[in-house]
This record gives sequence, C-alpha cells and structure tokens, in this order.
Amino acid sequence: MTVVAVRRLAVGYDGQAILHDVSLAVAAGEIVAILGANGSGKSTLIRSILGLVPAARGEIELFGTEQRRFRDWARVGYVPQRLGAGSGVPATVGEVVASGRLARRGIFRPSRAADREAIREALTDVGLLDRIGDPVTTLSGGQQQRTLIARALAGRPDLLVLDEPTAGVDAASQEAFAKALGRFAAAGGTILLVAHELGPLRPLIDRAVVVHEGRIAYEGEPPEPAGHHAEPGHDHVHPHAAPVVAGICEWAPTE
Repeated sequence: MTVVAVRRLAVGYDGQAILHDVSLAVAAGEIVAILGANGSGKSTLIRSILGLVPAARGEIELFGTEQRRFRDWARVGYVPQRLGAGSGVPATVGEVVASGRLARRGIFRPSRAADREAIREALTDVGLLDRIGDPVTTLSGGQQQRTLIARALAGRPDLLVLDEPTAGVDAASQEAFAKALGRFAAAGGTILLVAHELGPLRPLIDRAVVVHEGRIAYEGEPPEPAGHHAEPGHDHVHPHAAPVVAGICEWAPTE
C-alpha cells in the first residue's frame, strides 16, 4: 500500500517558486529521509504533504485518498521543527503528550485508561517516563523535542512525519530518537522525516531523497557522511547526484 503519493507538485510563496515538479511515493512500513541544504525546499515538501502549505499544482494522496478529501488525521503523527514543547504554557510533560490523544478520543471526551496507557508507553519509548509530572520548561532542548515525539507517538499513528527531529539536540536525545523510531517502524509504522544530517538515524533509513533547488536530485541509499570512504564497487551515490550529496554530507549544523 502507498501511504504517501506526490505527483508533479509545485509550491511557491509570494510569487517565488520553491518546489518544481516533485514526485514521491512512500510505501507502508518504509522509512524515507528527505535530505537537503537549508532553503532547498525539503521542509516545504512535507508541509505540503500535510496540507500546511497550499500547492500551486500537482496531486497529493494520503493512504490512497486525495489530501483535500482526507479526514482521518489520527493516522498521521507530526513532529514540527524545534518548537518549544510548552509553547510558553506551564504544562507538564504528561499534559503535552496527552494532547496527542485528542485526535483519537475527541476534545470533549474524558481521558480513558487506554489514553493513559498510550501516554505512558510513548514516554517510555523516548526515555522520559520519569519526567511525566515535570514542567516542560525544566527540560533541555533535546528532552523537549523528545516530548514532542512522544506526543505524536501517543496518538498511535500509522504514519509519523518529522521535520528535523535531531537538529541541534544532544547525542543522548539523538540516540533516544533512533531507538523510539526503530520500535515504531518494527511495529509496522511508516516514517517520513526531513533531516540536514542523519547521525544515529542513518541505519534505520530505507531510502534517501535529496532535494536540491526545489527538485529531487537523487533517490537511493542514504549518502555516507563526509570523511567516509566507500569500498571500491560500493559507491551507492549516482554520479549525477554526487555534487549535491557531497554538499549535504558536510553535516554542517542547521540554523
């Protein structure tokens, strides 16, 4: 089954084209990383898939349904890029993660045992169960990002979409992300993530899609980090994509 299908997508802001004729398909159970330099259009691509950015032209389908007709958003978990998990509100870790259950149970229905179980499981997955009652403002940046991932996992989605989940966070949090995403994938989940660098997530990735200047420049196995020398006969990067991939693999920190 195809979970995400994008066909000839074009997106622009204020008269400036950002994406040009982009096509992409993500199959059920697949883990796909969208890579690219800052400003390449990679985050715009996933925001368009989620309906957060309107398309100028092209088609998008989710679980076989046209995006504009898709209503079963409980099947999609979204982790935005580096937003403060508390957003200035004095909420606890548990309260933030509980908000991820709203699409499943509805706003006006009280929390049930299944909701509480899902919250605890999600926090266990990201290694933060012991912080369930702590204010989010007391967490490090990496722990706050882990809280956002737990919020998405608590909804028990079929598709998890993440925008730069490891950007600027500590190594321990990156390892926790990798383990949590690995368990989600092992249970049959589909993952689409945007990254400037893969780090500990690299072994999980089935396919990398490199976006360069608003177009897909390469699809295939994830490129090796800078400094890694492939064995003769084992260079997985297509020669036409090599200059683009080389730029990405400098692994410079994202802004």
